[in-house]
Amino acid sequence: MGKVLWKQNRWLAGLIMASTILIDVDHLLANPIFDPDRCSLGFHPLHTVWAGVVYVALLAVPSWKWRAVGVGRLWHLCTDAIDCWLVGSWV
Repeated sequence: MGKVLWKQNRWLAGLIMASTILIDVDHLLANPIFDPDRCSLGFHPLHTVWAGVVYVALLAVPSWKWRAVGVGRLWHLCTDAIDCWLVGSWV
């Protein structure tokens, strides 16, 4: 995706977007840390609607690096939503 959105900085943009997987650090706050039947969306602090609003707001920041963070985190939320839907644990 970095190549499509930021051609001149595609490698760094891709690295930034890939690093947004660190959003899952908030899973360490849950007990148990992993529950296969739990949907991450709405449960973990960095997976809430309000966090999503912040990620969308990052798309308006003039710096392409912050936009890459926003794109990566929104993509992460989308993949979590698909996972919740496939498992049938949609909140």
